[in-house]
Amino acid sequence: MRLPSWLAQHLAALRALLVFTVLLGVAYPLAMVAVGRLPGLDNRADGSLITVAGKQVGSRLIGQAFTDADGKPDPRYFQSRPSAAGDGYDPTATSASNLGPNSIVDTLSDNPDDASQSLLTQVCARSLAIGELEGVDGRRPYCTADGVGAVLAVFYRDGLTGPVTRVVSVNQTGTPFVASYDGVTVESAKSGVDYRALGGVITPIRGTAPAKPAVPADAVTASASGLDPDISPAYAELQVPRIARERGLPEDTVRKLVKDNTSGRALGFLGEPGVNVLELNLALDNK
Repeated sequence: MRLPSWLAQHLAALRALLVFTVLLGVAYPLAMVAVGRLPGLDNRADGSLITVAGKQVGSRLIGQAFTDADGKPDPRYFQSRPSAAGDGYDPTATSASNLGPNSIVDTLSDNPDDASQSLLTQVCARSLAIGELEGVDGRRPYCTADGVGAVLAVFYRDGLTGPVTRVVSVNQTGTPFVASYDGVTVESAKSGVDYRALGGVITPIRGTAPAKPAVPADAVTASASGLDPDISPAYAELQVPRIARERGLPEDTVRKLVKDNTSGRALGFLGEPGVNVLELNLALDNK
């Protein structure tokens, strides 16, 4: 007996569903697992985990923090670049901050849950902290001395032109980083006020920081994934004197360890050289 066309079509669709479920939902995943068990690939498939004395200490592919019991950077270890993934280096929440170069105004609020820092202020604060840790000048252009974005909201008489009538330091509720601008006294900001909406022209102030900051860019910005295990050779070099001092090692010895754990550009021309922080710190411990 010939089946009705509508029933034949449904049965054909069901057969296709079952076939592709077996192929793509069972056979293909099992084949990939089998490939991942091949000698030379098994470690990579498991996440390139590193085990020391029978204990997993991290992954070659995922960055991590190196802190002391108080959660502060441990001065005996090289530090990783910042992370915006979850609470930091969380592979289940890998992400970027989604803040771009135009993010220069903080959201000020009396409620900590509503307050947020702009990318500029995050960079300024990180650079200042790293400068203190490494004993170098942590100042950057467009940053205040206390580590926030040096940004003013400038009000003009005619909107965008005319004499300046009012100036507000939009990222500071305390004493402004400059006393006056164009002859007008600078005010501190008030929480919850959007000075752009009030007609203020957002004006970054460069300041007197050196054109080339002592703290490299990767030390103050998070990677797109938030899990980058590498830092630049420049950031590693910045940390060498501190590591040598804390470890009681010659600086040349520490620099050799940095060089031994530096990878070149992929295929010789893609990307930039990087230093794997976990492997470098393990090499330090072996010393």
